[in-house]
Amino acid sequence: MYRMIAAACSAAALLLGACAAPPAPETAPGLTVFLNADIVTVDDQMPAARAVAVREGRILAVGTEAEVLNAAGAGAERRDLGGATLVPGFIDAHGHLTIMAQSAAMADLQPPPAGTVASIADIQTQLGGWKAAHPQALWITGFGYDDSLLAERRHPDRHDLDQVSADIPVMLVHTSAHFVTCNTACPEAAGITADTPDPFGGVIRREADGKTPNGVLEETALALVMRHVPAPNQDMRIAGMEAAQAIYARNGITTVQDGASSPQQIEDMRAAAAAGKFYLDVVAYQHFPDGTSIGTDFATSPGYDGHFRVGGIKLILDGSPQGKTAWLTKPYLVPPAGQDTGYSGYGSYKDAGLESLLEEAHARAIQVIAHVNGDRAIDQLLDMEAASREGRAPADLRTVAIHAQTARDDQLDRMGSLGIIPSFFAAHPYFWGDWHRDQVLGPDRAARISPLASATARGLAYTMHTDSPIVPPDMLRLMWTAVNRETRSGVVLGPDERAQPLDALRAVTINAARQYFEEADKGSITAGKRADFAILSANPLTVDPAAIKDIRVLATIKDGKTVYEAP
Repeated sequence: MYRMIAAACSAAALLLGACAAPPAPETAPGLTVFLNADIVTVDDQMPAARAVAVREGRILAVGTEAEVLNAAGAGAERRDLGGATLVPGFIDAHGHLTIMAQSAAMADLQPPPAGTVASIADIQTQLGGWKAAHPQALWITGFGYDDSLLAERRHPDRHDLDQVSADIPVMLVHTSAHFVTCNTACPEAAGITADTPDPFGGVIRREADGKTPNGVLEETALALVMRHVPAPNQDMRIAGMEAAQAIYARNGITTVQDGASSPQQIEDMRAAAAAGKFYLDVVAYQHFPDGTSIGTDFATSPGYDGHFRVGGIKLILDGSPQGKTAWLTKPYLVPPAGQDTGYSGYGSYKDAGLESLLEEAHARAIQVIAHVNGDRAIDQLLDMEAASREGRAPADLRTVAIHAQTARDDQLDRMGSLGIIPSFFAAHPYFWGDWHRDQVLGPDRAARISPLASATARGLAYTMHTDSPIVPPDMLRLMWTAVNRETRSGVVLGPDERAQPLDALRAVTINAARQYFEEADKGSITAGKRADFAILSANPLTVDPAAIKDIRVLATIKDGKTVYEAP
C-alpha cells in the first residue's frame, strides 16, 4: 500500500507539481532501522532478510534494505550492524529467576566451565573464603557442587563440612537443586534427628547405623532444612533478581521464567515489576506439591504488568537423573549409596493427588508445567493427564513436560496426541553425558537422553532450556550441545538424536513463544511482533556446527531498546 501511494503521488507530481512532502525531521522519534545485518527471522514466510525497521517497540517492516528504508520513510535512525547476525531474542523455556538471585549470594561451588570446584577440598576452600567475607552470617551457604564431577565422586557429608564450621550451620545446594548437604549443626538447627522419618517423596540419608543423618537430604526432604535458612529482606531479594536479570540479558534472553515460585516469590516479583525493575519479560509458575489444592485465590495473568505475569502452575513429579533420584521404569546402572541393584528412583505425587491438581487446572484453563525427568514419571504425567481430560471438550491446554530426559518413542507419540509440549534439558549430553553413560543409564539409554531428532520426526514443536542456575543460561552452548551432543570427554552421545541448527534455534525462539501462548507476539522477526532481538557475532545456521558455542552475544534488544551491549 505504501508503494502504491508513493507511485501514484509521483505520477501526479509530473502533471500538477503536487504531492510535495513536508520537510522531515532529522530523526523520527521511536523509529530505528537496523541495516547491513544477516537476519535469521525464524519466519517461514521470509526466512532471511537484510534489514528491519522498529517503531515504538514493535517491528514495522522486514526485508531488503531498500524495502525497509522505503517503509520507514525519512527521518528514521539508522543502526548499521556491520554484517552481524540478528535473531529473535532468546526465550527461556524453563529456568528459575529467583533461585538465580539466591545462588548469587551463596558461595560459588560450580565445576568447570561455570566455576572452578573439582574436589571436596576445593569446596572447603571456597566456603572458608565465603565465611571470611561474611563474618556476620548466621548460616554458611553454597550453591552448585556436583558429586558426579568431584574427584571423590560423592556428596560431601556432615564430617567434611564440620571442618568448615562445627557450630555455624553449613548448607550446600547441589547443582541439580534436588539435594542439599549439611554439617552437623544444620540438621540440628532444623530439628532433624535420628528419629525423624523420611517424608513422602524424599530421603534423609543415614550413616552406617541406619539412623544418624549423614547431612545429605534428597528431594522433598530439602524443605525440612530450607525453611530454617534466614531469608534476606525483600529489598535484598529484589536486588538479587536485578543482578540475575542482567545475566540473562548478557546471554541474549528477552523472556525469562521463574519455574517453581512460592507465593512469597510471586509477591517479590510483583513488587519488582511495580517498581520498574524488570526490563525483560518474566513469567512465573507457582509450585503446588502433592496433597495441595490450587485454591480460589490463585490467578494467572494473560498480559504483562511491568514486564511480569503469572503463567500457571508447576508440578515436580520426580528428581534428577544425574543425582539418581529421577523415577525410571528400569533400574539405575549403578545405584546410589545405600540402595540395592533394583533401585529406579521414586516419584513425588500419588496418582490421585496429581490427577486432582490437573483436573482443577484444566477446569480453570490454568497452564501446567510438570517436571518429569524419568520415563516412569513421564508415564504418570501422561496417564493422569489423559484421565483428567475424560469427559471434557478438547482444549488447547499446552501442558509442558519439563526436562523429559528419558522420553521413550511411545511417550513422544502420546505427547503428540495429547498436545503436550516436551521441553528438553538439552544441555545434559555435555554437562553429564559421560556420567549418564557410565553411572546412571548405561550406553543405550544415555544415547537417547533428550531425544530431539525423535521429537522432530513426530512433528513435535519441542523447546529447550538450561534450567538456570543448574547450568548457566548460555543459549548458544545449549544450541551447540543440541546440534553436536558432545560430552565433556569429547564423545558424541547418541548421534542419531542430534538436532539441526534451525530446529535448535526454533526451540529457543518461536517454539518457546508458543509454549507461553505468545507466538503471535514473539519468537520470530515478523512485522507486528515485539522488537525482541539478539545480535550475534556469527550466524548459528551457517557456521561450522562445532563453532556455535563460540558465537558471542554482541547486544540484546527488548521492545526495541538495547538492554545489553558487549564491551
